[in-house]
Amino acid sequence: MQESDHKRLFLPGPVEVREEILQAQTRWMIGHRTPEFAELFARLQSKLKSAFFTDSRVYVSGSSGSGLWEGAIRCGVRDDKKVLHLTGGAFSERWAQISSANGKGADCLDVPWGRAHTPAMVAEALEADSYDAVCVVHNETSTGVTNPLREIADVVGQYPDTLLFVDSVSGFLGTELRVDDWGIDIALTSSQKAFALPPGIAFAAVSDRLLERAEAIPQRGYYFDFLTLEKSLLKNNTPSTPPVTLMFAADAQMDEILAEGIEARWARHRRMRDAAHEWALSRGFGLYAQDGYRSDTVTTVENTLDIDINALGAFMENDIGIAIDKGYGKIKGATFRLPHMGDVTMDMLREVLAGIDAFMNRV
Repeated sequence: MQESDHKRLFLPGPVEVREEILQAQTRWMIGHRTPEFAELFARLQSKLKSAFFTDSRVYVSGSSGSGLWEGAIRCGVRDDKKVLHLTGGAFSERWAQISSANGKGADCLDVPWGRAHTPAMVAEALEADSYDAVCVVHNETSTGVTNPLREIADVVGQYPDTLLFVDSVSGFLGTELRVDDWGIDIALTSSQKAFALPPGIAFAAVSDRLLERAEAIPQRGYYFDFLTLEKSLLKNNTPSTPPVTLMFAADAQMDEILAEGIEARWARHRRMRDAAHEWALSRGFGLYAQDGYRSDTVTTVENTLDIDINALGAFMENDIGIAIDKGYGKIKGATFRLPHMGDVTMDMLREVLAGIDAFMNRV
């Protein structure tokens, strides 16, 4: 494809990937049962552990994050126990559906879309019933809400037999996440959001407690069985054929991320969030997410001006050369999202916002 054919992506996944990271995938292929692959795996493992702030392990999966949802449920929730899902957006609701599809008893602590779960809500739920695990979406991509994960973790930590499962698909590497310090049993993510990689690979930081729980569950499946993954990880490998080219890209990207600094990367995302908020409010739009819980990586703009989102999208693609978001699920059109995540710079954010301004000024 010619460079002129490329529409830059300003989407909440897949995000724009830098050319040098794309090029990292073009290295000569290596066998995944060779010493060269074991070296790649070990090198990437060390970098991932730093990024998750964990001393345990990080599994690498040739899948989307949704596969690791299923792995967490099958490996961490016993058949005679239940799981509590904190639901309040498209992806938290889908995770609960996966639990039910795997035959697990799943209760939902539901809040309206755009609202956050508070520690008090979680405390009340755990006082009322017993759960093997609590599942929380750290950063709900559909609504732009970041749940107060550290405070929720403090509540769950008061229940020693209840594990904490975290989806940080659009939070990881864009907003603060400290797996060990916060007592998280699994923090899973995908490649195509703030990691700024092509889609198709997922990662999960997993605690010893979760592995101990898995040993007591006989039917964990195979592909996402954490005990099977652990056996291979100890040999710097994976049980099934891994996405080697994506691992090349992840290894190269982690070098760039660590050079920037994890906390500096968080700070960059916060600065872009603040700029996006200032622009939206100054133009007369609303912010869909609850005040005090607004995401560092994606701003969901309430379309209070009732602009034609489809026409805006066509204008941005055809006139500016950038593909933008039009909202998600039941709030599509009533909202649109500004995904200031990954390797997006303030300059690109300003270019997008200027393009939206140009569209509004011409209509």
